[in-house]
Amino acid sequence: MTFTITRFVSLGLSAGASKTSLRFFSPTSPRCINIHPFSNPIRTPPRRLYSTTTVRTAKVFGSAAAVAVIAGGASLFFGLARSRDTSTPNPTAEAVVEVASQTGSEPTRNFAKALEDLQAEFPESSIVSTDPSELYAYAQSAYSQFVGSPHTIVVHVRSTEDVVKVVKISNKYLVPIVPYSGGTSLEGNLSAPSSGSICVDLSGLDKIIAINESDADVVCQAGVTWNHLNDTLKEKGIPLFFPLDPGRDATIGGMISTGCSGTNAVKYGTARGEWILNATVVLPSGEVIKTRQRARKSSAGFDVTKLFIGAEGTLGIITEATLRLAPVLPSTVAVAQFPDIRHATNAVCDILNHGAALQCVEIIDELTIKVLNQFGTSARKWPEKVTLFFKFQGSDDAIQETSRYVESAISKHGATDYQLASNEQESEDIWQDRRNALFACLAYRPGCKGWITDVCVPVSRLPDLITAAKKDFEELGLVAPIAGHVGDGNFHALVLYADDAELALVREAVSRINRKAIELEGTCTGEHGVGTGKRNYLLTELGEGTVALMRTIKQTLDPHNLFNPGKLYPDVSPPSDTNTLTEGHTILNTKMASSES
Repeated sequence: MTFTITRFVSLGLSAGASKTSLRFFSPTSPRCINIHPFSNPIRTPPRRLYSTTTVRTAKVFGSAAAVAVIAGGASLFFGLARSRDTSTPNPTAEAVVEVASQTGSEPTRNFAKALEDLQAEFPESSIVSTDPSELYAYAQSAYSQFVGSPHTIVVHVRSTEDVVKVVKISNKYLVPIVPYSGGTSLEGNLSAPSSGSICVDLSGLDKIIAINESDADVVCQAGVTWNHLNDTLKEKGIPLFFPLDPGRDATIGGMISTGCSGTNAVKYGTARGEWILNATVVLPSGEVIKTRQRARKSSAGFDVTKLFIGAEGTLGIITEATLRLAPVLPSTVAVAQFPDIRHATNAVCDILNHGAALQCVEIIDELTIKVLNQFGTSARKWPEKVTLFFKFQGSDDAIQETSRYVESAISKHGATDYQLASNEQESEDIWQDRRNALFACLAYRPGCKGWITDVCVPVSRLPDLITAAKKDFEELGLVAPIAGHVGDGNFHALVLYADDAELALVREAVSRINRKAIELEGTCTGEHGVGTGKRNYLLTELGEGTVALMRTIKQTLDPHNLFNPGKLYPDVSPPSDTNTLTEGHTILNTKMASSES
């Protein structure tokens, strides 16, 4: 199975991505991402987030091959074209038991009967699959830090009705279901439980159903990507766009399920705002609900739509949504340097609290600027200082007025070298340097991999968090360039590691950062979701009462725990010493452990 680059697209890190990016990776493929000009195969692993084999050819593409470090994550600009032989018939029910055994699942008669029923409901050979490559691939993310356990069956659904059929069979035989729409989550969201599962592939639900220009909203299926949606609006000459931007090729279903955001959040907020007007959801019972009507506002009871935002497919499977759109406005970019993170953050607090019309404000630390200069794709030589990238929005007069105010305000916080782009091309070039940061950081340590963190605190506490993180990185001997959405108090470190020994140190650093963020009244996950990777921080962050309520809702809607089991909800109470928390590991109940010993 071979992938070749045919065009530049991008695989987002926060919510979902193109189905072609993951569908047919072999379990035995080398764990790396290779980018070569238009011909050589790309083999993408589940475990490795990034590899600097990517970087060696990134410069060939120049800025067009840039990566945006964390737009709700990050984006890789490349396209994948897949080729496979679809003539192989589906295996028998007995064969699926054998496949599950080979992948480490614990199959039962339930799976065999479920497979029989699924093949009867979907007789086309391309719909129900037990191909080992697909079972493995649909449990992985291109950028996840966690290796997913293979599924037992994959079903490529084409409609809400198809999802209902699968869910009813799941209920009949008590077989777990894991939804998939794009495959770019970072926290182990796609992995099968140890018992095995049916993966419901929603990427084929990719239709834009209705564009209501006068009402500034759109109805689309869960597998539509936000960039395709915005491209379609632009091609039709409709001056509206969907502003949530977690990375190109993120799907609407994945974006809603992980509560995504991105660089535009400082102006437009997150998926938990009012951008999701309603959702069509298949519940664990097989019932289909539409959470509300299309009106811009409603006081009809509590907002059921928000129950499914950030639920990561554990309460229901989203198949369709109505999205609110925003007007497209002119924008331009400015940049400035600061003595340190604290000065830069204080400047952002100042200008935001005075109502400056900012669409985005991004922060990059001095290490990232250094490696960006070394990478050599920029026409500029940036001062190696903490840097803010601003994006202003509005009419020419409004932009000029905002720029004058921002330049004056940030000068009080030690800003230097303030530069406003003089034209559209210069604006794009400056922002492209921001996007190039990821490739640059990977090139800094050839052969390394990277682990992306995602924490968020009140904006005024961001300097404390980043300072603590930098101290931890230095103490552990790790290299970790930092970038983030400073206007939201959200930052990401790309923690580089070369081997398993360094990976252990990375896990320790990530755990410290998550705990520190919670200590500072923040969250362990600003926009990447919980999955398996961060669920054991929730009791510390949210408290026992809130988590108990979440579990009660889950048990009420999904009494058999069939929808994406093992994700989001922590298993047991945290130990008294929260320093024992580790990324992606179960928290032991210390009282229970002592009583059993």
